[in-house]
Amino acid sequence: MPSSSPGPAAAGAPALDQLAVDLRIALLRTARRLRAMKSVDELSDAQFSVLALLHRDGPRTPRELAEAEHVRPPSMTRTLTGLVDAGLVQRTEHPRDGRQVLCSVTEAGHRVVEDTRARRAAWLGRRLAVLGDDERATLAEAARILDRVVDE
Repeated sequence: MPSSSPGPAAAGAPALDQLAVDLRIALLRTARRLRAMKSVDELSDAQFSVLALLHRDGPRTPRELAEAEHVRPPSMTRTLTGLVDAGLVQRTEHPRDGRQVLCSVTEAGHRVVEDTRARRAAWLGRRLAVLGDDERATLAEAARILDRVVDE
């Protein structure tokens, strides 16, 4: 496991503390710009997150969604109500437990997720297209490294 102490910096490498600050800012700015590329501006980030989760994982109970999104059930109920009112999510009876409901994405909801993902990929693709081959190779390596960092 890598040491968390700064240690001597490699030639030309930024100090560990400064690298952490620079990466945090760059990642937050990038994430903020990507989140802004929704196909439906009226959706909050929390609503889109739930919609994308349902799109990817299939039907879930409100409690399962609250746990997955790390929010309290009343917050999830409000989020789901907005999605249902927008016609992006539907509630149906749970097949095995009549006291619960299952939430699933409607066709309109699937389109919103797919359109948003396409917009985000196009936005990022346009920005990557102006970079040189070496810069794109560096970013590809950085993506692999960042995956390792967050998986630890």
